[in-house]
Amino acid sequence: MKITRIYTDESGETHFDEHDEPGIEFRSNAGYSRVIDAYGLAFRETEPLGDRPALGDWHTAPQRQYVMFLRGETEIEVSDGEKRIFRTGDVFLVEDTTGKGHRNRRLSPEPELWAFARSR
Repeated sequence: MKITRIYTDESGETHFDEHDEPGIEFRSNAGYSRVIDAYGLAFRETEPLGDRPALGDWHTAPQRQYVMFLRGETEIEVSDGEKRIFRTGDVFLVEDTTGKGHRNRRLSPEPELWAFARSR
């Protein structure tokens, strides 16, 4: 499985790359990953967008965490200028707890639903 990762380099710039989470088991027509050591689960549901601006401020992640995008569509931009679109069902790993950070632009007016799981 490929999981998008957001990380900070030595100069404080943030970037995307792909984290390969290898499958360890295949059963019932599905591949399973290893059990990932994570703790603390939080959810965030945004308000409907309406006519308000959709571009968020630059920020760093509060801790290393997996982010599961459960509902909506958003574009995330890292400080090197690259942008990627995430949709319902996408998972990514944020590790940019320092540096210039990232920001997101909501692409759909409906409320978004996010889940965050801290990772060691």
